[in-house]
Amino acid sequence: MNPYIGHDSQIAGIEEHRLVGGKGDGMRLLELNNGTGIEMTISLDRAADISRLRFRGMNMSYFSPCGYVAPAYFDRTESNWLKSFTAGFLTTCGLEAVGSPCIDEGEVLPLHGSIANMPADQAYWYQEEDALVVNAVVYDEAIFARKLRLNREIKLSLSENEFTITDTIENRGDVRQPFEILYHMNMGYPLLDEDSIVEIPSTQVTARDEHAREDIENCLKMEVPQAGYVERCYYHKFEGQGMASIYQPKRKQGLKIQFDPRALDGFVEWKMMGVRDYVLGLECGNCYPDGRDVMRRSGMLKFLEPGEKKQYTVRVTMLEE
Repeated sequence: MNPYIGHDSQIAGIEEHRLVGGKGDGMRLLELNNGTGIEMTISLDRAADISRLRFRGMNMSYFSPCGYVAPAYFDRTESNWLKSFTAGFLTTCGLEAVGSPCIDEGEVLPLHGSIANMPADQAYWYQEEDALVVNAVVYDEAIFARKLRLNREIKLSLSENEFTITDTIENRGDVRQPFEILYHMNMGYPLLDEDSIVEIPSTQVTARDEHAREDIENCLKMEVPQAGYVERCYYHKFEGQGMASIYQPKRKQGLKIQFDPRALDGFVEWKMMGVRDYVLGLECGNCYPDGRDVMRRSGMLKFLEPGEKKQYTVRVTMLEE
């Protein structure tokens, strides 16, 4: 018990809110504050993704022109996923597909799958001695189709400026099921600008296409917003620890992302330096965003047997001088 405060939320805590108006009307949001610098918004109606992230008052992530969009507006057709791509700090891509729309073994798959537009069926949160913990369960299931369940835990430290995302994906059906996941983490202004220092200590970098290959030597160099900019994607391979970081020298703040590259073996750097579409994606996943058909042909597609579970953990640490 702290004798100086009347309510625990003076220092840290979790509050639930609902949006009013616009396409986000009615969406459930959890506002987390760890009392040492991190403020985070978790969108329970969007797979418990992280829609906003601030550190010591500075915005760290990109919020797209779509703004908040409730699941009811989701359109699975081709690339219409982009019409509800809030981005935020984290948008989860998958579970049936990641990347380009395609047809894989007769199944029509939309851009980046549908999990990010599914609400959590169950969610609860509590405070441990040294952390705020949010748990959510999201079902990606249908009759005559896949039966996958995502159990997500987000744990925000109360003593260190860091948090972890731990996902357990389970095949609750009776057939072997392909699955993909990509942690689409989106850096935005003022953390991101032309002076930002980006480090990705990979052992191999591959350009997604010829357009990206033309400028591969500058893949870690950020630029000013440019009209008509065409996105560039780079695929990174790691040995040992997977890591990527971004640091804003003018604000003396940044963040670092850590993951196991043996499990999440498809890291993507998405460089988009457009006007208002100004974002850097630092995205670890178990595949590349080329479509599930391409991943199947390459041998990179992952599967879950009936009853099998797979767990992934991503750690995000704030940086400051």
